[in-house]
Amino acid sequence: MSSRRLADKILALVARGPDGDPSEFDDLALEVFSHQYANNAPYRAFCGAAGVSPEAVTSWRDIPSYPTDAFKKDIVASFPVDEAVQANMTSGTTSANQRGRIFRDELGQELIYTANRVMTGAYLFPDFGEGQRCRILILAPSPEVAPTMGMAIGMDQTREHFGTPDSAFMVKRSGVDVKSLVAALRQSERDGIPVALIGATSAYVYFFNACRKKGMSFRLPEGSRIGDGGGYRGRFGVVTREDYYELCEEVLGVPSSHCVNILGMAESATNYADDVLRNHWLGKTGERHMPTPPWTRVAAMSPDTGKPLPPGEVGLLAHWDLVNLPTVIGVQSDNLGYMDDRGGFVIIGRAKVVDGKVSELPSEKTVGPMGDKAVFRLLEAYVNFSIEFKMGRVTDQDEKSTWEGLREEAERSKGSDAEVIASCPTVVEEMVAGADDPEARERADRALEVLAGETDVEDDD
Repeated sequence: MSSRRLADKILALVARGPDGDPSEFDDLALEVFSHQYANNAPYRAFCGAAGVSPEAVTSWRDIPSYPTDAFKKDIVASFPVDEAVQANMTSGTTSANQRGRIFRDELGQELIYTANRVMTGAYLFPDFGEGQRCRILILAPSPEVAPTMGMAIGMDQTREHFGTPDSAFMVKRSGVDVKSLVAALRQSERDGIPVALIGATSAYVYFFNACRKKGMSFRLPEGSRIGDGGGYRGRFGVVTREDYYELCEEVLGVPSSHCVNILGMAESATNYADDVLRNHWLGKTGERHMPTPPWTRVAAMSPDTGKPLPPGEVGLLAHWDLVNLPTVIGVQSDNLGYMDDRGGFVIIGRAKVVDGKVSELPSEKTVGPMGDKAVFRLLEAYVNFSIEFKMGRVTDQDEKSTWEGLREEAERSKGSDAEVIASCPTVVEEMVAGADDPEARERADRALEVLAGETDVEDDD
């Protein structure tokens, strides 16, 4: 079957939304696997080593899940790569030539945009009627700043389909535009129009703590909401998930029922979201839950046997997603988690290896929404520090030690992640290059001067 006809079948399933019939998945999964086996050489080799072919597969459970690390070594595409229209950056690579990217052709782009528009509408804006919009404030870089960052591209799609014209990205090349963010929040308070904030969990935490130190808080109108990504691995920064919800209500006046956690992976296509706001709108009760839509399946796999585990048992989460038509349907992550008794899943942390075996206890290392590679940690640290700096929460000595630490991080990343960065905020970009380029160091210093001109934020109210 042609990729166009397969895509149309998948799009029809996606269009029926999260409440559609999940029974169509299995037959479509077999068709997608057969297509990818025939057209994706790295995946075919991987399946061959496992002794699996389309003739031997009778269920989606039999389809091999491709490890996320393998995306860093090969171009994993089920279409001619010269037809690619999008390349999303992964968290690192061992090959400078392939740059650790996930390629998508026009069909793949249509699939991922459609699926995530449906998921965003169902879980972040379940109360919106057809064509309804609100002001969206995004605590992440825009595609103009970071054109290969999947987070930036996805949030821009959300802005385009659900945002009013005054929606905006709050992370500029000089860091988070705290003054504009504060002004926008105050404007929402005055005009009574709800606002949606979307971004990285840790950026919210830094902003909330900075507001708390300055005695600054907001009471956003009823119906305002927050979508965060990155806090799904248990701890982030120095607060727990429960602490985070308390901060959302204390600083912004947004209750936990309107705080939606979102999971996205560069190697997979569909973004998952917990159903707390959707259930609130529908009048349902129960613990928040991250369900799987009809076009995906998730399983916790035993590190010892590679077989699916029953609900409640911790394993390595694997994802099968029909929207991954241009790459591979099955993706094996290194996230530890478990399935619940409602068919959803919970991530508890990044896997760690003890004595050559995967431990059921997650790594204690905090992993941010941009990944755990050096250059992504550098970018996240820069964004978070810019909040601290512009809110007037750091001293000159703090500033000096922080930037020295970031430069050291940049130098450590040289020769690995630095090679795959196509674009990121100017300061970070120049700091990475500056490890052995004096001119780049000078450009970074000039960029830092822009940041230094915005050292404090005074509340107009």
